[in-house]
Amino acid sequence: MRTTHEHDGPALVVRGLRRTFPAPEVRALRGVDLDVAHGEFVALMGPSGSGKSTLLHLVAGLDRPDEGTVELAGTRTDDLGSAALARLRRRHIGLVFQFFHLIDHLSALENVALAALVAGVKPAAATARAGELLDSLGLLDRQNARPGALSGGQRQRVAIARALVNRPTVLLADEPTGALDSEGQAEVLDLFTRLHAEGQTILLVTHASEVAAAADRVVRMRDGQVVDHGRPAAVEPLVVAPAPVVAVRPAPARTAS
Repeated sequence: MRTTHEHDGPALVVRGLRRTFPAPEVRALRGVDLDVAHGEFVALMGPSGSGKSTLLHLVAGLDRPDEGTVELAGTRTDDLGSAALARLRRRHIGLVFQFFHLIDHLSALENVALAALVAGVKPAAATARAGELLDSLGLLDRQNARPGALSGGQRQRVAIARALVNRPTVLLADEPTGALDSEGQAEVLDLFTRLHAEGQTILLVTHASEVAAAADRVVRMRDGQVVDHGRPAAVEPLVVAPAPVVAVRPAPARTAS
């Protein structure tokens, strides 16, 4: 396993990712390269079937590529076995999905704390961390509510708190506003903007242009390939020509009458 300090390079480096699904054969990714810097907010856009979600799943280690490499916080994930990959994912990846995936019989606080417990955090510390996150996301007064008693925006904020509980290097979000009404979308978009301002690295899949507009960079995919990395074009310096010099003739002297 090759590792470097997590701040010595990009948070995420993807090279030559290819993934084909059989029966019927679908070439989901056809050689994808992508770099995401620490603290950067990158939005992935493209038509349905362009490979956006497949790319997120490979970055998260939920699936393996047929070819190519993923380097997360300096560690090549293709060097890892299943157990080591799961440990890396718990430490460095936070996952937010479109449909929340909260556990119905657990409270908001318990849903968030559970992710920390699975990562080996002691119960008291996990509960304290979960409470801090819910407080920061404006949900402390709803910490004992079960998911069914929460609005869509509140449930997604709980899911985001769960993704953040282990302080991940990269927050991955797959259509996090796709199941929300306009009010819920505004809540979640405001939250992602705040997290980005605090330095959280984010890679987000979306079809919503208003969500993508909050990102530093919009990467566009089509037919399993990146067709636009979203790097701004070089801008030529603005040269302001000096104003022309206009000769001003003195007014003729007035004579006393």
